[in-house]
Amino acid sequence: MANEDKRSSTSKYVIQAKFAVDGVVEKPDVIGAIFGQTEGLFGQDLDLRELQKSGRIGRIEIELESKQDKTNGTITIPSSLDKVSTAIIAAAIESVDRIGPCESRITLERVGDVREDKRKVVMAKAKDILKKWVIEGSPSTEEVVKEVSDSIRSGEVVPIGPELLPGGPEVQTSSSIIIVEGRADIIVLLKVGIKNTIALEGTNIPKTVIEMCKNREVTAFLDGDRAGDLILKELMQVLELDYVARATPGKEVEELTPKEIMKSLRDKVPIEQIKTEKPSPARPAIPPTPSVVLPNGIVEAARRLRGTLEAITFGENANEISRVPVGELTEKLSKIEGADTLLFDGVITQRLLDIAEERKIKLVIGDRISEVAKRPVNVKIMTMSQIIGT
Repeated sequence: MANEDKRSSTSKYVIQAKFAVDGVVEKPDVIGAIFGQTEGLFGQDLDLRELQKSGRIGRIEIELESKQDKTNGTITIPSSLDKVSTAIIAAAIESVDRIGPCESRITLERVGDVREDKRKVVMAKAKDILKKWVIEGSPSTEEVVKEVSDSIRSGEVVPIGPELLPGGPEVQTSSSIIIVEGRADIIVLLKVGIKNTIALEGTNIPKTVIEMCKNREVTAFLDGDRAGDLILKELMQVLELDYVARATPGKEVEELTPKEIMKSLRDKVPIEQIKTEKPSPARPAIPPTPSVVLPNGIVEAARRLRGTLEAITFGENANEISRVPVGELTEKLSKIEGADTLLFDGVITQRLLDIAEERKIKLVIGDRISEVAKRPVNVKIMTMSQIIGT
C-alpha cells in the first residue's frame, strides 16, 4: 500500500507486465535483463537508467515465484513521462527475451493512469467532506478556498532559475541549502517539512545551483548507489560543500521513510571527512583478468574517464577510434570497425561481453562487473581500479 501511495503522488502512469522464464531466476536477474536489453535502444533520452536518475521512471518492482524449474512473475514500473514515451518504454520492456541464462517471455498486461484512480479516491473523500459541512455547518466557500490554497502553496515544488530546476519554496531565502538529485526527492522532503531544497536533475551541475550555494551552508543529500557517488564527485569539483548525507546503501532518497530521511540528515558527514576516506571497491560477480601492462594512452584515458559516463574504443596501436555516451554503447558498438580495446565508465554486462566477442574486441575495461552467465574465452575483462586504483 505504501508503494502504491508513493507512485500515485509522483507518477502519472504505471506499466504492468507479466513474465515467464524457462528456468530459475531471481529479482536482480529480471531487473538486470530489463536494463541491459533496453540499454541504447532509443538513445539517452529514453534510457531507463537516466530516466530513473531524473525521477521520471520510478523503482522497478518485481514479484516472482519459481516452481518445477519455471519462474513466473510480474513487473511494475511507475512513469511520470508523457503517454508516447511511456508506451515506448512499455514496448521496450516487452522485447526482453532472455533473463539471466534462460529464455523468457514478457507480456504487457496494461498501462494504467495512476491519476484516474487517485481522482476517484479524491472524489469519494470530497463527498464525505461535503456531507459533514452540510451537517455541522461549514464556513463560507471563499474562506475554504483561501485556506486550502495557502496550505498547498506553502508546500509545493517551485521552478528555480532559468533551468526551471525543481526546488522547495524556501530555497531562495534560507541561509542553508540541501542539494538532491531529482524532483521526487524534493517531494518526499517537503512531506517532512524540509523546504530549502533544490534538485540537480542530472549529473551536470547547473549554473543556478553553483550561484545559489555561494555564502551558504550546503548539504548534498544523495542516493546510496553508484549514481550518487558520481554526482558527489562532480559536486566536490565545482562547489564548496559543507556536509554530505546519503540514503541507505542501495536505496534512493525518494524511497526513504520520513524517519529514515531525518536520520540520514542527522548523520550527515563533514566534507573534510569525505575527502580523507577511501571508498571500498565493489566486489565483481566474476574475477577480472589479472592486470596486464597497458599503453600509457589507455591508462591516462581511464583516469580522465571516471565520472563522465562515456565510452572509448581503441585500435591495436592504442589509437582512439570512437567516443560515445555509455547509454548508446550497446547500439553503436556493433557498428564500430577495428576496435581492439573498449574502455568505459559503466558496468560490464553479459550483453556487452557478447557484442564485444562478436566484434572481436580483445579487452573490455569497465568501472565494475555485473553478474554474467558466460565469460567469453577470447575477451579479457578488467576494472578501472586495476589500472588507476580506487
